[in-house]
Amino acid sequence: MDYLEVPFLKLDERAVVPEIAYDGDAGIDLRSLVNITLAPFERALVPTGLAVAIPSGYAGFVLPRSGSAIKQGLSLVNAPGLIDSGYRGELQCIVINLDANNPIDIHAGDRIAQLVVMKVEQVSALEVEELDSTTRGDGGFGSSGVS
Repeated sequence: MDYLEVPFLKLDERAVVPEIAYDGDAGIDLRSLVNITLAPFERALVPTGLAVAIPSGYAGFVLPRSGSAIKQGLSLVNAPGLIDSGYRGELQCIVINLDANNPIDIHAGDRIAQLVVMKVEQVSALEVEELDSTTRGDGGFGSSGVS
């Protein structure tokens, strides 16, 4: 299997450079650099202690981890978070506790999100007088039915 090499820089010696868990996995886990407790519905910006150089022509998407979501209610406020190829600052995750009753304890080293790197097209917006017609047209939310 061919792998896209993505450089990571430790900004803090405690940071953990992510690795895939299994061949074929799309995401690599990002870990918290700090200890924090999230009250129900509380959100926080959690540092990873890492910077990344996403190659040109690609973008990074930070997504919730399904196990943490179902077991604890841990999610991301801006899922997916977008990392552009030109960004070189610290990766940080805007986490939220969606459990209505229980706090979530996050410890340094805990997996809090996953990063998926995908090829993206460069977009050039073109203003036009009208768009081509389609069967769907301007039908929006729920336009195909509810069941």
